[in-house]
Amino acid sequence: MKSFYITTAIDYVNGSPHLGHAYEKVLTDVIARFRRLMGDRVHFLTGVDEHGQKVQQSARKRGIAPQAFCDEVSQEFRNLCTRLEVSNDDFIRTTEERHKKVVRAVLQQLFDKGEIYQAEYKGFYSTRQEQFLQEKDRNPDGSWPEIFGEVTEITESNYFFKLKAYQAWLVEFLTQNEDFVFPRYRQKQVLEFLKDPLNDLCISRPKERLEWGIPLPFDETYVTYVWFDALLNYYSAVADQPGVWPATYHVIGKDILVPPHAVYWPIMLHAAGLALPEHLLVHGWWLQSGAKMSKSTGNALNPLELVTEFGADAFRYFLIREMNVGQDSDFTREQFLVRYNSELANNLGNLVNRTLNMTTRFAAGAVPAGESGDELDESLRALWARTRDEFITLSEGFQFHTALERAMTFLTETNAYIEKRAPWKLGKSAEAKDQATLRASLATMAEALRLAASLLQAVIPGAAAKILAALDYTPGADWRAELAWDGRLAGRKVAAGLVLFPRPQAPEKAGGKPV
Repeated sequence: MKSFYITTAIDYVNGSPHLGHAYEKVLTDVIARFRRLMGDRVHFLTGVDEHGQKVQQSARKRGIAPQAFCDEVSQEFRNLCTRLEVSNDDFIRTTEERHKKVVRAVLQQLFDKGEIYQAEYKGFYSTRQEQFLQEKDRNPDGSWPEIFGEVTEITESNYFFKLKAYQAWLVEFLTQNEDFVFPRYRQKQVLEFLKDPLNDLCISRPKERLEWGIPLPFDETYVTYVWFDALLNYYSAVADQPGVWPATYHVIGKDILVPPHAVYWPIMLHAAGLALPEHLLVHGWWLQSGAKMSKSTGNALNPLELVTEFGADAFRYFLIREMNVGQDSDFTREQFLVRYNSELANNLGNLVNRTLNMTTRFAAGAVPAGESGDELDESLRALWARTRDEFITLSEGFQFHTALERAMTFLTETNAYIEKRAPWKLGKSAEAKDQATLRASLATMAEALRLAASLLQAVIPGAAAKILAALDYTPGADWRAELAWDGRLAGRKVAAGLVLFPRPQAPEKAGGKPV
């Protein structure tokens, strides 16, 4: 089996999970589930970043220890993964000993090689971003962009990593590996960033200013800069697992591509003699009325509210169906309901109800043996073959939104097939020909439903499992074999009914009448 190691960015515990966190978890989970179905040996890592000045400040405001604060918020992110049916194999916290051990070892190695040196620094510092700034970071009018929050001028002695010594190497690496970043136009942004000379990276903070961090192994009066600490988690989580590193895909948002993940990280790994991740997969932002959703702007959406109201499968489906990986997308409740009603309730849900109901009504609940059928059946089977092949190809290229569109087209045509066949009419006929057509129709409906559920497993795992269970079918280990149209459901006793996506209740006016 091929090894497929996939990671999300680790989430900073200075705030509760929001829609952006949920999307990244679900997207990565869909990729991980898809690769497992394709036969890869998948290792899926997510986790949280728990060090840094903002965490220390938040804990002090609460009057609790930083570790206690981290424990609380870390659990919120674990709960998010559980609620969203995220199938991660590991969850790392940067306060764990396994991580601190690796960070200190890498720091010591780089220090011993002469890649880290001490020097005095005078300049501007952003507490919000926990980074030192340069004049080029200012707005044209001389002010600091809002993203940096409060900026102060400081002078202090710190340790620096020789980042700029590797700039030429990184440019050459990116030029020779054009598919390192997906989508490719994001890689061009990295190269554009690298046209300006890099400065060496300050990788320490004095303990007198920041205690909440990993102490430098060669100078315990300093702690490690949070980005240098955090970026090593993807390796530290699997450092003791041979054959897992490097990551096949690392999934991040576009706002942390440059410089952390596309400049600092590759150079750090290269300098330490570690293999680079094979690819960075960079997704866009969820917008609301064209503006980024975020805690600071006050328009962040709590994903768990929608999950509570509509279920994890519906929420997962919308995220993957609506956003083209790499681009931004608008999130509105209205659009969510459009997808929910038209595609899940009316299309997939309708096929589920019709198949189970009519098999119960006209075949005593047992799927008839498949019969050859006519041109109508052949046309649907041909559409399935195209849908299956296109779905797999599109999913391999992370075009999940288009893959789901193809799956919905197949479901639409299956429902159209039922309308043309009209089993409710055939069931009333005593003609042998009509009864044969009825049996073939019921077999076709059940098989189409089984195949659709099998195809959608990575996106709506809970609903897919319920559909297959309602068909009295347990899929085998070979997913590709599961996507073959045949008569394997013959004789299976189906459930009498299954409501997967109930239509939302209309809000009521005073007096109990629907609005």
